[in-house]
Formats: sequence, C-alpha cells, structure tokens
Amino acid sequence: QVQLAESGGGLVQAGGSLRLSCADSGRTFSSYALGWFRQAPGKERDFVAAISWSLSRTYYADSVKGRFTISRDNARNTVYLQMNSLKPEDTAVYYCAARSATNSGSLYVSGSYDYWGQGTQVTVSS
Repeated sequence: QVQLAESGGGLVQAGGSLRLSCADSGRTFSSYALGWFRQAPGKERDFVAAISWSLSRTYYADSVKGRFTISRDNARNTVYLQMNSLKPEDTAVYYCAARSATNSGSLYVSGSYDYWGQGTQVTVSS
C-alpha cells in the first residue's frame, strides 16, 4: 500500500522559492511514477510535473517549465518539487500522486494515478 504525505508548503512572496516534499511509507516506491498536481479554488486539478519510475524522465506543464524541478530519491522514498521564481498564479493546493508501473495511463492526466496525498497549500503573495 502506498501512503503519500506532502510537506513544505507555505506563504512566499512573488519571486521566491519553496521546495515541496512527498514521502511514501510504502515499500515499492521505486516502481511508481510520481507526479505533482495543483488545484486553485474553483478550478480543476491541473498537472504540474511528473517523473517516471524508470530512467527518471521528467515532464512539466508549460506554465512551470524553467521554474520548477521535480526529482526523486528512491532510497528515501521521497519525491521533491523545487519551485523557483514563484508567481501569484502558482497559488494552489499541491498534491503528489503515484502511478503504478503496470498502469499505462498518461502521466499528464490525474485519472491515471493510483494514489494521492492529502495536499499542501502554497500561497504566493504579490
């Protein structure tokens, strides 16, 4: 069973940085693709970034390319989202998610993921 828990959210001024972490208490972390999504009030949950389970290939939404970096540490069962040059429009609840290796759904689609964390709030003030 995969259990995900995000941390690292908070309030930051525009132009600042935050690093989100998502720890998994399960035993098969390395065999899961991992993603970050975000949801602003009144909006749908949107794809932010993902990293594959093999080769650690990374994928980003256009809105965060060049500013955000996703990485994983399988030894620590943790995935990170380094967020730089933050903008007010980045304000949202950020969720991490895990997709099993046997699931072939698109990493860009929230419905492809099997497990979700509870979310962490990121607020960027102007």
